[in-house]
Amino acid sequence: MGKINEIFRTFGPEYIALHPDLSTNQRKVIDAIINCRTGEYGATVYRCEGCGEMHVIDRSCGNRHCPQCQLHKTRQWLHGQLARTLPTDYFMITFTVAKALRPFCLSHQKEAYGAMFRAAAGAIKKLAADPKYIGADLAGFTGVLHTWGRAIPYHPHLHFIVPAGGLDKNREHWLPAGNRFYLPVRALSKIFRAKLHDEIEELGLLNATEPEAWNTDWVVHCQPTGNAQAVLKYLAPYIFRVAISDKRIVAVRDREVTFTYTKVGSNRKRKMTVDALEFIRRFLLHVLPTGFMKVRHFGFMNHNCTIPLEKIRTMIIVQRKDMAFLLADRNQGQPPERFKPVCQACGANLVFLFSIIPVKPSRFAREGPE
Repeated sequence: MGKINEIFRTFGPEYIALHPDLSTNQRKVIDAIINCRTGEYGATVYRCEGCGEMHVIDRSCGNRHCPQCQLHKTRQWLHGQLARTLPTDYFMITFTVAKALRPFCLSHQKEAYGAMFRAAAGAIKKLAADPKYIGADLAGFTGVLHTWGRAIPYHPHLHFIVPAGGLDKNREHWLPAGNRFYLPVRALSKIFRAKLHDEIEELGLLNATEPEAWNTDWVVHCQPTGNAQAVLKYLAPYIFRVAISDKRIVAVRDREVTFTYTKVGSNRKRKMTVDALEFIRRFLLHVLPTGFMKVRHFGFMNHNCTIPLEKIRTMIIVQRKDMAFLLADRNQGQPPERFKPVCQACGANLVFLFSIIPVKPSRFAREGPE
């Protein structure tokens, strides 16, 4: 049983009683975490290939905010993305909004997060098209939304995984980024701020923001990551991971939760202790709107792009005139093995037999005929 799940089982009902204004989505998350792998969602039956022993495993809730349900999804995502990498250098660009804008983002999550994606993507495309930097008519990149900092406060920001180049106007040639910084971050931050201002104004929500947010400098950071495998393997655990993992929980006693964290620029682990209800409050700050896509692909990385990635790979190789680079890239890009459950007794693989799904009363049965 996970430590975070146990915290919710112990203190979740009390938190709900004290906060009747919780959103429906937050209530669903609490319910899912409390009931995950308790038999509430049924069980799956396996047989061991080695010793023949039968294994009955309680089914997980599958909620994307549950810390027990994300490992398999992480492996699947990484497996798929590694197959889509390009034989070129990559950058990771991080867009952060001003602190004064965070209350607006928290109270208008769906609108704010969507506007952040559009504004950041627009800023990258605008500067990438500038001949001073790349002159690309079509750039491509993948964006990931994060909403937490290291001590799990509310801190919405975006990470973009960006191949170092783009396609020319005719979409026939690869134009590499001829520098070590890809795009200038000061210019990116100003364009991002202006575009986000316009996005929010177009939504009719500008009056709900603090004027101070638009008069301060915003932070955009860009760093080279080498090949795509390095940055993908770094980001994959964060994409499906919740705000804090079980391994960071040091102790839960006397209604207090102690967890570890590190400050930016330091590798030294520190400890923080908060009340259990405060821990749940911080955790729930990061519950995303139902159906919201926290990973988005743009330009030639979008699945709907009419230019196949294989064609772009060929363009890059032709431009680089370096087959050794392609071979090295492919050798590093071997996808990880897919997750397979194993027998704890002998270590052999488990073979799926069937699932037992509890019967839930239908809406008609619950409410009765009219």
